[in-house]
Amino acid sequence: MRKLENKIMLITYSDSMGNNLKELDLVLDKYFSKAIGGVHILPFFPSSGDRGFAPVDYHRVDPAFGDWEDVERLAGKYYLMFDYMINHISAQSEYYKDFLEKKDGSVYKDLFIRYKDFWENGEPTQEEVDAIYKRKPRAPYVDAYFADGTTEKVWCTFDEEQIDINCKSETAKEFIKDNLTTLCRHGAAIIRLDAFAYATKKAGSSCFFIEPDVWEFLKDCDDILQPYQVELLPEIHEHYTMQERIAEKDYYVYDFALPMLLINGLYYGKTQYLKHWLTICPRKQFTTLDTHDGIGVVDVKDLLPDSEIGRTKEDIFKFGANVKKIYNTAAYNNLDIYQVNCTYYSALGEDDASYLLARAVQFFAPGIPQVYYVGLLAGRNDLKLLEETKVGRNINRHYYTLAELEKEVERPVVRKLLQLMEFRNTHPAFDGSFELKDCGEGELVIVRTKDGHRAELVADFVTKQFTVYYSEDGSMKELRI
Repeated sequence: MRKLENKIMLITYSDSMGNNLKELDLVLDKYFSKAIGGVHILPFFPSSGDRGFAPVDYHRVDPAFGDWEDVERLAGKYYLMFDYMINHISAQSEYYKDFLEKKDGSVYKDLFIRYKDFWENGEPTQEEVDAIYKRKPRAPYVDAYFADGTTEKVWCTFDEEQIDINCKSETAKEFIKDNLTTLCRHGAAIIRLDAFAYATKKAGSSCFFIEPDVWEFLKDCDDILQPYQVELLPEIHEHYTMQERIAEKDYYVYDFALPMLLINGLYYGKTQYLKHWLTICPRKQFTTLDTHDGIGVVDVKDLLPDSEIGRTKEDIFKFGANVKKIYNTAAYNNLDIYQVNCTYYSALGEDDASYLLARAVQFFAPGIPQVYYVGLLAGRNDLKLLEETKVGRNINRHYYTLAELEKEVERPVVRKLLQLMEFRNTHPAFDGSFELKDCGEGELVIVRTKDGHRAELVADFVTKQFTVYYSEDGSMKELRI
């Protein structure tokens, strides 16, 4: 089974490029095997909600997608990333159902955060509620209805199908160890800890990224993975300094700031904010332009002035293709002010030149690039799925049939993107150093070098034109795309 490599990682659901894991395998072999080195398979476990992010059981693959043999077949060809929802488990899981049935007699009674035990008087004060970094306008809980007719509150940060885990309990520690080792044994090269900053909770605090608890927690998880040579990736959408603090501990981090910085630069033909970030950003990171969620806004706080953040966010609705503010409201089951729901291609007005320039910068930036499956195909906003489901994020979660894929890969923008990806995966310079050259306000020049190998990106954010130069056989050549 493959281990982590410095090659582009595809992000996809099991049923978004074909109907299941077997078809995904065929699609990757047929069209994309040279363009990608890894695959982040979004949650493929049985789940009761949030498109896989309310897992019922980590020991099984959802039969609709396939089985462990299908996963391990992919692990023999690509390094794989699996999700572990460290903060919660499904309300339909056997663990939670056993707790509801047996209450204090359940072996899982300490797996969940019971308000009566967490808060000094069984309930938070208003001051304590206000201090919590939360997704709901009230204290984060659901009512647990027990078989004996009693009721009590248990912590629930997200959807009611996602019940929070009491990660400090001994029961939870064994639970986490069992689940993580299961994922390691089935082919994971890297495990993404989804929503991990919410898993550290302390009364009277924000209950989000609590130090030093968060470092002890990460080390415990890392210690479980080390015997399997599996890497850890904590997932967090917040101020960029949190990513920097994680990187200082030598963990991989996400670059969630790059998407908005690039949109800002491409909209207005200026690169000063982008250059500043590329100068200071962590080097041990995964870069993104798009994911299964929206385009992050909170991640660029203080990297863009507030006026630029507001301007850029507003102009996505102006310059973007077929994206409206209403898609980010309660009318589409979305009140997340921290991101904009839109495909990256549509956010750039479905302009091929702007899109390819954005990808070129991503591939030259420090870190390992991730490309979401919709972005791989320069996908447009899926308004049909959006309207059918009334779920804002579904605008960027199109289901591609095999027939659609056959057509999409022939589009010029996709063919050029795949050529760039193959270049990024094969040229030795990308395993070396990163250098940002002095240049004009609307320009960007990046040089990557290693052991005499060189790759250079020269980009103009005003005209949206760029050129890639590379060394081969002792001379510099221009990449023709």
